[in-house]
Parts: sequence; C-alpha cells; structure tokens
Amino acid sequence: MLLINKATIINEGESFTGSVMIEGERISKVFREEVPERVLNASKRVIDARGLYLIPGVIDDQVHFREPGLTHKGDIYSESRAAVAGGVTSYMEMPNTNPQTVTNDALMRKLEMAYEKSAANFSFYLGATNDNIAELKKVDKRCVCGVKVFMGASTGNMLVNNERALQQIFAEVDSLIATHCEKEEIIRDNVDLYKKKFGENVPIDCHPLIRSAEACYQSSAQAIELADKYGSRLHVLHLSTAREMSLFSNAPLEDKKITGEVCVHHLWFTDRDYERLGAMIKWNPAIKSVEDRDALREALTVGKLDVIATDHAPHLLSEKEGGCLQAASGGPLVQHSLQVMLELAKDGLYSREFVVDKMCHAPAKLFGVKDRGFIREGYFADLVLINPAESYKVSTENILYKCGWSPFEGETFHNTISKTFVNGEIAFKDGIVSEKLSGKALEFENN
Repeated sequence: MLLINKATIINEGESFTGSVMIEGERISKVFREEVPERVLNASKRVIDARGLYLIPGVIDDQVHFREPGLTHKGDIYSESRAAVAGGVTSYMEMPNTNPQTVTNDALMRKLEMAYEKSAANFSFYLGATNDNIAELKKVDKRCVCGVKVFMGASTGNMLVNNERALQQIFAEVDSLIATHCEKEEIIRDNVDLYKKKFGENVPIDCHPLIRSAEACYQSSAQAIELADKYGSRLHVLHLSTAREMSLFSNAPLEDKKITGEVCVHHLWFTDRDYERLGAMIKWNPAIKSVEDRDALREALTVGKLDVIATDHAPHLLSEKEGGCLQAASGGPLVQHSLQVMLELAKDGLYSREFVVDKMCHAPAKLFGVKDRGFIREGYFADLVLINPAESYKVSTENILYKCGWSPFEGETFHNTISKTFVNGEIAFKDGIVSEKLSGKALEFENN
C-alpha cells in the first residue's frame, strides 16, 4: 500500500486537505480527515504531500507522437515520457503517421507498439479517407477513442474532400468523429494572393491570414451542419477563432452531441508573438489575434469549449526554418500544458478547480474513458502531485521531447510537477522519468 498523505486534493470542483491510499493499480481509499493510525502503520510507503496539490492525471485528447515512420521527430517512448513529466497520464494519438493509421490492422499495430513503449496510457484514432468507410464502421468503440476526419489542411491522402464521402462518414459512422476544420479552397486562394505579393518567401506573420478565420469558420460550420443532419457525435478539434464560438452551445457537457476542444497554444500565444518566436509557434490552425485568443478564453469559461488539449506535434528545429510556406506546422507541448494552465489560474483567469475539470474530468466524460479522470475510490491511480511554491524555468536541460526544443523555452512557471503516478506506479519523480513503463490501453464506455 502507498499513502499520499495530507495533500491539497483538487477534484470534482472542490479543494480540500486529504489523503489517498493506493493499492496495486487503483485508488483504494480517499480520506477527507486525518488518516487513522492503523492505516499509517499498515502503509508500506507514505509520501508527505503537505503543501502540494494532488489532482487526477491529465487526459490529452490530441497528440502526434510520430510513430511509425516519422520517428526522427518523436516516438511513443520519448513523447510519452515527456507527457508524464508534465502530468499527462493518458493520451489519444493521431493517425497521420507513415504509414497512416487508416485501417484497423494498422491501428492494432500501433496499440502493440504502445504496450511495449508507452510511459502513459494510450488510445489511437482511426483516420478517415475518401474511400475507407468500411474500415471506419468496423471500429471497436471499447478501445478506440474515435475517428479522425481532416476536413482541410491536406495530409497525404487523408484530406476528406469528397462531399459524398463526408456525408457517408457522418451518416454511417457511429463512433465519435473528431475533425480538423479548415477550408482548403480558401487556404489555396489565400496562398495565391500572398505569393503574388511576396513571392515564395511569405513572412511568417501572414500564416493566420492565409489559414484565415474564414477558412476555419466555414469548415467548422460544415461539420456541424452534417452532424446536425445525421445526428452524429462530433468533436471539433483545436478551435482557434472568435467567430467559430457562435457555432457552439454552452449546455452541460453531458447533454451535448457536438463538442469543442481548445489547445493551450491558442489560449496563450497571439499573432503578436510571431515577431518574437517566428515559426516556433506556427500551427494549423494558426495562432490568431488577441481578440480571437480572448474569445476562446471566454468561451472556455462559459462552457462553449469543453476540453483543453495540446495538439502536440514535434518537428526538428531544422524543419521549422523558412517562411510561412516552408516551415513545418506544429510544435511540442505535452510536457508543459498543465503548467501553462496553472499559470493562467495563478493570474486569475481560471480557478485551479476549473483547470482540473477541463483537462482531467471533461475529457474522461466526453470520451467515456473508463475509471480514469477523477480521484475516486476504485478508479485507476493516475495522479499528479504539484508543488505550487516551486518555480520552474523551461530550458534545454529539462526539455524531454526528442526534438529538443519548446516554444516555452525561457518561460518561468510558478509551479512544478513533483510526481506523476500512472496505474499506481511512480512514472515521474523530481525531474526523473522512471524506466518502468506502466501505460495501459484506455477503455471506453458509452462512447
């Protein structure tokens, strides 16, 4: 038995001083008062957590860990280790690898790799194409988080741009459909416009003008129209504009069939940061204006946006070189997302309880993750201890991503991840990731 003693437990909308007993992989007891002496004496190990926050492990519903085929950027082993160092105990990984995860056989091969390599719990999306509807309909919803549809931003043959194929997916797939929404035709027209103005070397600060708010809005509106028409379960990923917020409801999460995700980079950075950071903050969809960022922050507060994730997508720094049309889109985030959100809480934008809800509870509810996302007796012991009194400066020495950099390098956060538990095992402690891999496949119910 392991006892985490006298922590400030942040869970299900409240904070209180308490203790958590772990037996094997699961939480056996949550104490709200003093732990009985007999329990203390029976505990093989006691962690003194006074002054520390204890929260459920973060569930990140959108990462790109680059395996198979793109492992020079990152892989399941390296990026899952960075995840647990950041308090992320479960992730859902995207299909645009090489080969792409567009068949159930390819998805099973990814699961097999993760069993051998992952420090955190895992699930994988099955990717949609214009012609793999038969594969999408065979998805086992008990172990697959959802179907990913690229409705823009072509990724190999994964851009679903055939209207009939889109309608068939929304009409016939009864799994959760997660979409990347940007209108490809608008983006192409904008590229031509800015090439006429600048040639091939379009400045990086034109990125949000090329991948514009209108491109995002039209594509998101199309996805929602299809979901409404066919009664689909739709989750729109990495929303980035103020205008898109008019498409979403602030009804309770449990009552929604159409939900939205926001990523930490869209809540933190704005287009003013391109001058300072250049292509290091080039993502698709693009980081946009202060007004867009503030609208996203407000939409999260009122419940129009349901979960916070990362879209963690590592590239080598050499791949981030060049202008708007040359530099790769995406960046590494999973090690620092929880610290970013706790920093916003420290600044008074959100409460700590709210951050835990949107990063831990809400993803578990939205996807129907079984026995995770909460500090509850009988649930898996996916837990994070945070020291709110210890500052943490992001540097090349403590970055664990395989790509070796972070857009937050040089930033000081006023909180430090002290320990991360995955299935009852200490996966990360005081700056060191355990070599023991304790990640398990996520299970889903009511998905």
